[in-house]
Parts: sequence; structure tokens; C-alpha cells
Amino acid sequence: MASVLLSQRSTIGLYSDPIALESHRVRLVLAEKGINVEVVEVDPEGAQPEDLADLNPYAETPTLVDRDLALYDARVICEYLDERFPHPPLMPIDPVSRAKAKLVISRIERDWYALLSQLERQDKRRRAAVRRELAESLAASADVFAAGTPYFLSDEITMMDCALAPLLWRLDHYGVELPAEAEAIASYAERLFEREPFQASLTDAEQGMRPSS
Repeated sequence: MASVLLSQRSTIGLYSDPIALESHRVRLVLAEKGINVEVVEVDPEGAQPEDLADLNPYAETPTLVDRDLALYDARVICEYLDERFPHPPLMPIDPVSRAKAKLVISRIERDWYALLSQLERQDKRRRAAVRRELAESLAASADVFAAGTPYFLSDEITMMDCALAPLLWRLDHYGVELPAEAEAIASYAERLFEREPFQASLTDAEQGMRPSS
């Protein structure tokens, strides 16, 4: 099996859930950097690859394998990839700007990723309230998306966009409807979705999350 041999190969490998937000985030960074990677799709409800538990004590996705190094936690993986493959850079070089970008990503995870995670777990009665909370939280930040730059606070694609794009791609799938005042967010999302690396990062299952796209 490819998954058994993945940790023994010289190429970079990724154990990836085909529908999970965090796995998509890592695949997008790989695509933006043009990194050749062997992806092993892991069904969270099916049999796990034999060596995943040896590589990751939590036996979870995403898990990146680079020769003798095994990494887990999407943020750790993404930062490693940006340092290991510095061109094109996705994080600022100077410490102050880099720290600010990390804070933005942390807020994306704590505020918006957390709500999307609730939508995956909550019963139907609770989901409507979570959808509304996520839509209102995004809309409250609409002015930032309308700042006049093509990407999030930047003229170039950054790690912040790589964190946001997979989240925004899933809004329709989970029934989250942005209000009219969030038009700038919808326009920003479409710019991201049209990028070739973003399209390359999608699995077949993720493409089905937006059948009308």
C-alpha cells in the first residue's frame, strides 16, 4: 500500500482528509508553492494507514512527511513549508509584520474555524444559530476585505489567504449565507477561488461542496 511506504520515500507526503478544512489549508499552501507532494487520502471513518499512528501520536490528518521528519497541526505544517520552500514567500520577512500575520491567522482559527467546526458537530436545532453567528462575524469584518487590495491586507497572496480560502469555500456547503453588506467578502472569495493553485488544491469531494461554481 502507498500509505505504508510513504514514510520511507524521498518525496514529501501528506496524509489528508479529503473534506476537512485543515487538510485543505495545507494542500493549498503546497499548491501555491508548487511543491510536488504525494497525497494519501484518509477516510476518517474508515481504516487508517498502517504507519500514521507511528508518525503522529494522534493518528490524525493532516500529517506531513518530509524524509525523516513528520509534522502535524496545520499551522505548524504551513509555517514549515514556508520556511523550507521560501519562494514564493507566504509570510512577511520582518518580525513585526510576521507576528501581526500570525495573530490574524490565530483569530481566523479561534473565531471562524471554531464556528465552522461547530456546524460539523451540532445537531440541526443548534446549527441555525451557529450559521447566523458565523455570517454575522464575517460580515462585521467586511471593511477589512474592502481595503483596496486584491488579497487580505496585501497585494500578494499570503498565508492569511490560505487560511481563509478553504473556510469561505465551505460556507455554501454548510448553509451560511453572507448578508448584502458582506459583498466585499464574496468578491474576495471569488478571486481566491479562480486562482489555479486553489483549483488544484481541491479534492473531488471538495469540488462537490459548490456544484454551481
